[in-house]
Amino acid sequence: MTEYRLNGESLPFEQVTMDELVARLAAAPQGVAVARNGRVVPRRDWQRVQVEVDDEIEIVVAVQGG
Repeated sequence: MTEYRLNGESLPFEQVTMDELVARLAAAPQGVAVARNGRVVPRRDWQRVQVEVDDEIEIVVAVQGG
């Protein structure tokens, strides 16, 4: 089965961009960081970077607290 991992969870592969993944997981892209296979993906590249089979994607949302 072709899949990729998103925040540690195996998911069936689908052709999406980083921008589309962020839109699904975060209400707004502010304070969001994306890494693909251990390397940070700059926000300016999110629209053109496609998820590939076997990618390890981490999406982190910063929260304010105290």
